[in-house]
Amino acid sequence: MPALTLREILALDALRDTEPELVAGEEALDRPVRWVHSSEVYEGANFLDGGELLLTNGFGLTDADEATRRRYVRELAARGAAGLAIEVGRSLPRMPDEVADEARSVGLPLLALRRVVPFVRITEAANRAIVTRGLSGRSVRPWGADHTAALLADLADGQALNQPEVEARAALADFHPAPGARLVGVSVHGPGHVGLAAVDRAVRVLGGAGALRAAFPGDVLALLALPAAAGMPSAGTRPGSSRDPVRAVQDAFRAPAEPGLTVAVGHAVAAGAGWLRWSETLRAARTALELALTVPAAEPGDGQGPLVTSSRALALERELTRGGVDANRDRLARLVQHTLGPLLEWEAAHPSDLVRTLEVHLRHGCSPTRTAALLHIGRQSLYQRLERIESLLGLEVDDPDLLGELLAATCAHRVVRGVPAAAAGRLRTVA
Repeated sequence: MPALTLREILALDALRDTEPELVAGEEALDRPVRWVHSSEVYEGANFLDGGELLLTNGFGLTDADEATRRRYVRELAARGAAGLAIEVGRSLPRMPDEVADEARSVGLPLLALRRVVPFVRITEAANRAIVTRGLSGRSVRPWGADHTAALLADLADGQALNQPEVEARAALADFHPAPGARLVGVSVHGPGHVGLAAVDRAVRVLGGAGALRAAFPGDVLALLALPAAAGMPSAGTRPGSSRDPVRAVQDAFRAPAEPGLTVAVGHAVAAGAGWLRWSETLRAARTALELALTVPAAEPGDGQGPLVTSSRALALERELTRGGVDANRDRLARLVQHTLGPLLEWEAAHPSDLVRTLEVHLRHGCSPTRTAALLHIGRQSLYQRLERIESLLGLEVDDPDLLGELLAATCAHRVVRGVPAAAAGRLRTVA
C-alpha cells in the first residue's frame, strides 16, 4: 500500500483546523510524507532525513534577513523535505515574499497556517495516520497480521520505537489507556489458552481494565491498563493494598485460582510516560517470570492456585543474577560458603531446614509469629531452629549490621541450587 501523501495529510482534521493555504508546490502534493516534525529554529533542515513535513511558527525567521530565509528554504528542499508549513499571524504577521518565491523556485510545497492549532495535536494525528497506513500494508515482525503480538514482542524486546508509532499500533489493537492510567506488565507461564483465560479473568476482577495480551511459545505476555481511580478501598482488601496497582494485579490473578500457572507482574508505570516505560514493565515481568521458573521460591507455597510473584518481590534475585545466573554462579557460591558454611555443613549431616528458616525469618522482619506461620511450625520449634542457627554461625540473626549479608547469602543459596539447566532451557519467551 502506498505511503500517505501530503495531500492526504492536509485532509486530516488537525490540519484542516489550521485553515491552511497552499502558497507553493501544488504539483508536489502527491509526494509521500514519511513523518511530521515541528521546529522553531531556522536550522531545522539539519535533522531531516527526507520525506518530512516540517511545521514552524516562524519564530526563527522573524529576525533573519532575506538571504537567510531563502537559504533556509533551499536547504529544506535539498534535504528532501516533503513540505514546509508556517504559522502566520503571531510570530510572522504574513508569509515573507522571499520564502514564497524561493519555495516556488525549488518546487517545495509551502503552506500558510492561518489558524493556531497546537503542533503536538497535528504531529500526533499525522504520524499516527502514517504509522497506521504503513502497518496495514505490510507484515509485522514476526507475528504476521497479529498486531497485538507484534507490538508486545517489540516492546518486550526493547526494539527501537517512537511514541506515535506505539500509540498507533496500540490503537490498531483497540488498546486506549485513559489519561492517568497506570500500566502493569504481566508474563504468564503455562498453556497459552489457559494463560490468556487467566489474563481475561484478571481484567474482569480489576473492573474491566484495558489490556494488550497475546500468547507466545512458552508464555503469555500482557500489558494491563488500570484506570487512575482503580483500586479504591473495597470490602475484603487489606489496608494499603487498594492503592497499589501491582498488588491489585497480583490479587486479581490469585482470585481465579488456576493451579499450574506461574504469573510474574512488572512494576506500575504511567501510561503517559512514554513507550520506554511500557517496555520496561514488560521486560521486568518477563525477567521475573524466568527467575520464578528457574530459582526455588523463598517461601513454601500452598499449591492451591497459581504461583504469583512480581519483579519487586524478586528484586534481590535480579540484582544477584544481573548478567545471567551462569556468569554469577561462582561468585554467589563463594558468598554462600563464606556466610553460611557452618549451616550447610550441618544440613549435609542432619536433615533440617535451617537456611530457608533463616531467609523467611529475615524477609519478614524477624517476626517469630509470621515466620512460624509461613513455615507451618510452632513458635517453640522456630525458637529451637533460630538458636541452632545462631550457635552454628556464632552471631545473632537480628543484628542490623548482618541483615543485608545474611539475606543476600540465603537468596544466593537458592539461586545456586536452582533447577537443572536443562529444565531452565525449556523456558521460551518472546526474546
